[in-house]
Amino acid sequence: MKLTIKFLIIISTIFLLSGCLYPEERLKQNEIPYKDQLATVQSAVDQYQKESNGLLPIKTRDMETPIYQKYPIDFKKISPKYMAEPPGNAYESGGVYIYVLVDVETNPTVKLLDLKITEEIRDLNLRVDIYKSSNEYPPFKDKIDTSVFTLDYKKLGYKEEPFVVSPFTGKNLPLVISNTGEIFIDYRMDLYEYLNKYESKYNKGDDIRDILVNNSMFVPTNSLSYTIDNNNEPIFLIK
Repeated sequence: MKLTIKFLIIISTIFLLSGCLYPEERLKQNEIPYKDQLATVQSAVDQYQKESNGLLPIKTRDMETPIYQKYPIDFKKISPKYMAEPPGNAYESGGVYIYVLVDVETNPTVKLLDLKITEEIRDLNLRVDIYKSSNEYPPFKDKIDTSVFTLDYKKLGYKEEPFVVSPFTGKNLPLVISNTGEIFIDYRMDLYEYLNKYESKYNKGDDIRDILVNNSMFVPTNSLSYTIDNNNEPIFLIK
């Protein structure tokens, strides 16, 4: 009898531990980008477009929405007919990625937008708004270009310079602030690496961000436009 009770206690303990570990493990899975999930969604989008006279399964966004955030996939239009359910790492399933389309006019392609990054920038912009409410100017520091500045992070209460981890290279990317007081990610390090790593043909004035998109699973969120200078190095594209 004692052995039976002891056995039941052990089994119950294992079950409880498994129950505790599973949500954490599931959470980790929801934060990992998988190429096969991207391919599954791409297939569903292609089938939907083929059977819908060229229409795309996207949510409506206004014209002012940044280009890489403009065409989020509407999973209600492709699930469950073309795929069982949204991927586990999709926002709709509790994940940290929004599945978006790029190149919608000629070659609609599925990419990922990292929500962790957008949340970090949203928090920073909130701090800037609070700062602006009691100060004449946003927390500018040094001028980088006509309307782009480095961020005086100490004025926002940070002891160390904030950064975001790039989904493209894994590097710590600095932040910049526009003349209107909006925070953006500085992707110049990523662009420099990709320009040297991948073949490309850009002219001055071209937006070069698609080199990041075409050679990865991601889109650059919270991003200004970039072009190249005379040395084929990335600079801000000021229009």
